[in-house]
Amino acid sequence: MRILFLGDVVGKSGRNAISERLPKLIEQLSLDFVVVNGENASHGRGLTEKHYNDLRNAGADVVTLGDHAWDQKETLGYIAREQSLVRPVNMAKGTAGRGATLVTAKNGQQVLVVQGLGRVFMNPIDCPFLAIEEAIAQCPLGEMADAIIVDFHVEATSEIQAMGHFLDGRASIVVGTHTHIPTSDHRILNGGTALMSDAGMCGDYDSVIGVQTDEPLNRFLTGIPKGRFAPAEGEASLSGVMIETDNKTGLCTKISPLRVGGSLAQNMPDF
Repeated sequence: MRILFLGDVVGKSGRNAISERLPKLIEQLSLDFVVVNGENASHGRGLTEKHYNDLRNAGADVVTLGDHAWDQKETLGYIAREQSLVRPVNMAKGTAGRGATLVTAKNGQQVLVVQGLGRVFMNPIDCPFLAIEEAIAQCPLGEMADAIIVDFHVEATSEIQAMGHFLDGRASIVVGTHTHIPTSDHRILNGGTALMSDAGMCGDYDSVIGVQTDEPLNRFLTGIPKGRFAPAEGEASLSGVMIETDNKTGLCTKISPLRVGGSLAQNMPDF
């Protein structure tokens, strides 16, 4: 199975890049399944229903969220009915929506998508390791799921590295989101699980992690907010990671970063 994961979509620039480029990438790379992190898609914070539908219409099979899941209050209303929208699994029991979902890929195989929210340098939350392990135990790789994708929304690279080793052999890929900066540590672990510390963002990199530079610079220099953060609106780079999995085991056989458009150095998978 050929799977593409795209990192945090930031604002209008990121949304436009997804709408314009993702359908072509699906055809060009013969993708069976696409996951997009959409937690910053609406004005840089959260995800409205319209923008969720835009990402789905562009070709995202599943959209994941993160620590900004509820910044757009309407998300609490529509998330319950959307099987392809996933918020962190380690939120408190009874939270609206779902932290894992099983979806049929274009090739007919079953893909489990799980998201966890990290705890290092983040607000207090339940243990992501135990919550993700429980979700995977209910739908094991090679039994109920033909592939398992784990989006781990974290600040600390140590935490995503630990999660990768914790799930090695039990997931197809463990990929980090949240920092908006793509890492170059993509690899396949000994047990066959792909790992990448951060997929990066789908947004304008001529910015401060997707935000127009003036206000972040002001706050670093003075410590006094003058205004709100506003998403940068230049040409976006699509940033993410593509893997290929073994159809029998669901484990990863190939991995490559993807960077298309905008100001980042370009990279297209060649398998």
